[in-house]
Amino acid sequence: MSTPIDRRTVVLDVFTAEPLKGNPLAVVVDAEGLSDAQMAAYARWTNLSETTFLLPPTDPAADYRVRIFTPGGELPFAGHPTLGSCQAWLDAGGVPRHAGVVVQECGVGLVRVRQMDEAPNRLAFAAPPLRRSGPAEPAVVAQVLRALRIGADAVLAVEWIDNGPGWLGVRLHDAAAVRALVPDFAAMRGLNVGVAGAWPAGSGNGVDLEVRAFVPDLGVPEDPVTGSLNAGLAQWLIGAGVLPVRYVAGQGHALGRDGRVHVEHIAAGALSGVWIAGDVTRCTAGTLRL
Repeated sequence: MSTPIDRRTVVLDVFTAEPLKGNPLAVVVDAEGLSDAQMAAYARWTNLSETTFLLPPTDPAADYRVRIFTPGGELPFAGHPTLGSCQAWLDAGGVPRHAGVVVQECGVGLVRVRQMDEAPNRLAFAAPPLRRSGPAEPAVVAQVLRALRIGADAVLAVEWIDNGPGWLGVRLHDAAAVRALVPDFAAMRGLNVGVAGAWPAGSGNGVDLEVRAFVPDLGVPEDPVTGSLNAGLAQWLIGAGVLPVRYVAGQGHALGRDGRVHVEHIAAGALSGVWIAGDVTRCTAGTLRL
């Protein structure tokens, strides 16, 4: 057995400016030398939606590399781990090659992350291209209806919005219908399902879209706040003209959270594309011995 090494580790709360209201993320800052088995074991032990490991980049255009693990396995990309990992890298003394923009290397390639002027602890990542899009197949839609325990008349559309984790997007009539869902997770096997419904204009809660994310195959029946899903939803629904180019999504109500995801589509220029932003709150820091 090798001698254990002390490694810096932090826990951050992502998509919230208030501790304990977002999606927590454990980050091992000094992950070089850890085996795949050690990373997977630590992710199972934390039992958070994701745990990440910071490593030196292999791509010369990147500032750092991250590996992202759920309790059930590794992901090529995820949103709240991207924002939280970037903040942990910056807090550990990381200096990006280009001022104001950090380049993360992960399983889907290079992802840009930028610091937002409107809030001191808010970061935004550029949504990666969809790997799969378009309407879901009839058999998949039927499974979704069974898993969500709803009828076909409750659904406006079901589309693939896969940017790495395999997301399937489901649009319901309104936010209340999203909050009322009581899924059958056994019937959801093989699917990662994200559900969205709009709030009425002027509802007064500062949120335009209610979102829930169900990923039972990854050991996370419901994810508190999900950047990758919100990125896929934005690319789909802004592109379809359903949502404006700038809006706020809320997520986590069923789990006692109150996450906020700030979405913006920039049409042209160096920053063109969909950007997913959220506040990152530092919660704990310490040493991990592995």
